[in-house]
Parts: sequence; C-alpha cells; structure tokens
Amino acid sequence: MIGGNESCTAGPIPMSYLTCLTYVLGEWTGVEHIEDYLSYAVYLLWVLFPLAVVFLLPGVLIILFYTSILLLHIYKRKNELKEAYSNDVWDGARQISATLWDGHGRIWHGYELHGAEKIPEGPGLIVFYHGATPADCLYFMARLLIQWKRYCHVVADHFVFRLPGFKILLDVHGVMHGPREECVSALKKGCLLAIAPGGVREALFSDEMYTIIWGDRKGFAQVAIDAKVPIIPMFTQNVREGVRTLGGIKILRSLYERIRLPIVPVYGGFPVKLRTFIGEPIPYDPNITAEELTAKTKAAVQALIEKHQKIPGNIFRALMERFQTQKKED
Repeated sequence: MIGGNESCTAGPIPMSYLTCLTYVLGEWTGVEHIEDYLSYAVYLLWVLFPLAVVFLLPGVLIILFYTSILLLHIYKRKNELKEAYSNDVWDGARQISATLWDGHGRIWHGYELHGAEKIPEGPGLIVFYHGATPADCLYFMARLLIQWKRYCHVVADHFVFRLPGFKILLDVHGVMHGPREECVSALKKGCLLAIAPGGVREALFSDEMYTIIWGDRKGFAQVAIDAKVPIIPMFTQNVREGVRTLGGIKILRSLYERIRLPIVPVYGGFPVKLRTFIGEPIPYDPNITAEELTAKTKAAVQALIEKHQKIPGNIFRALMERFQTQKKED
C-alpha cells in the first residue's frame, strides 16, 4: 500500500490521480479489480441520474413554500409594532410572496393569465381543475394580485393545515379549510374565493386525459347559491404535463381511500408552458338547484379543457410551446 510519504507520481511510471485513488481503494478494501465495480457504479449513476432529477424537481415547490414562510416570519418580526395599529399590516407581505411565486411562474413556465377581465367585480366563486400540484392556482393568485390588485382566498384540503410551519402562510393568505358556513361568510363579505371540487383525489388520480373527478361533490354549488354569487370556471393548460403522479397504480389509490393522505409519488417539475384561462361567469340564479349548478359548472370547466388542451397531454409538446410566439385565443 502507498505510504503517507509516498507520491502517486513516484516511480518510473507516474500514475494519474484517479488511477492512484482506485489503487488505494482496492488496497484498503481488499477487492480485486475494483475498477470494474467502480465503472459499473458510474454507469448506473449516469443511467439513473435523470430519473432522480424528475422525482426531485417537484421539491422546488416545497422550497418555495418554506421560502415564503421564512419571508413572512421576517416581515412579521419587522412589523410587530405596526400590527397593533393597522389592519393592512400583511399587505406588503402578500405582495412579496406574490412576487416570489409570479417570478417562478414567469421564469420556469412562461406563465400567462388570459381572461382575468371576465372576473366580475365583487364576490365570486372560482372553480378550477386541480393539477397534480396547486402551483398553477398560486401563479394565478399572484398574477391577479400584482396586475389586477385583486386578492383571492382559496379552499385547501385538511392535510395542508397539518403541515409543519404552514400556519402563518395559511393565515396571511386567507386559506380556508372549507366548511360551507365559512365559505358563504367570506363571499358575503365581498371576497373572491377559489375552490377545486376534485380536490386531492383529482390531483393524484386524474391523468393526461384531463378527466374531471368530482364524484358527487356539489357543496361548492350550494355555497354559491347561498351566497348569491356567480361561479367563474378556470383551467390551466398543460398543468398535467408540468408535474405528473403515479396515481395509475391501483394499490396507491386503495391506500389513499383508507388514510386520505397524499402519499402518491409525483415526478416532473418540467418547465412546460402554462396558460390559465378564465371562462364566462355563470350568474347567480335563485331558481337553480345545487345539482343543476354542479352539472352546469362541470360542463363549463370541461369546455375550457376541450378548447385549450390537446388530449392526451404530451410533455414534449408542452415544452415546445415555450418557444411558440403566437398566443392562443381566450
């Protein structure tokens, strides 16, 4: 074995650093022909690296969430005295958070929002198709706040409220758990509220066919009726190509139905083109039932999907759309 005072270049035949390292490792482990094993390990790393990347990229969203939380804590610390005297102390924090998310959407996805002018003044219930992650909804809320100066609340699944450190983020941005009374109250106060009736089930188990999975859910329609507000349909093009799930595995579906936690692996984080389209509002009708309004809303969301999304979705095509200069019709 090479001693501590010996050099890899000592002797009549100088050795490269890697050859020297391989020799030392072989001497230390006692494994013969260790260079063959190392070559195989390097080959596996080369083959599996892209696979590892597509499963790790969605973690960028988690980093953004906790970056937002950190910024909110810093903002709160700097504005502790103002908080007691101002109801709008968090406005600046919301702007900072919106800028962070809008910047990510603009750079990574070339995010566009079409039809925001269709959202009526005053309260309204925005109903949207849920992608594998809520990123498109966050981009929409950020762009709406920055460009249109409109603040939108959103209804989230119960598990979100159990995530460590998320309390300040949920409180500042007015994220609701979703009881009907709370939603009706917010709308009657003049708020804009967004909800995905398909929820986590649609996020995890819909696919590149963009199948709407609402089941028998019609509570959102009853909320709109009780609050006497219009419903605004919304859909984001290529949302399934940005991040996909392994929801097609039956055992994962069965496990979700038992524990109701999003344990289905996601992969992707691809920089595909994302465009959010706002449909024509469905006005309040005192004579319509919740079942009828649900069917009408579902048809409106489905119409947006059929108009703006090529079925089945294709990741490569969605990536290429980043380089298209023409804009689609709203």
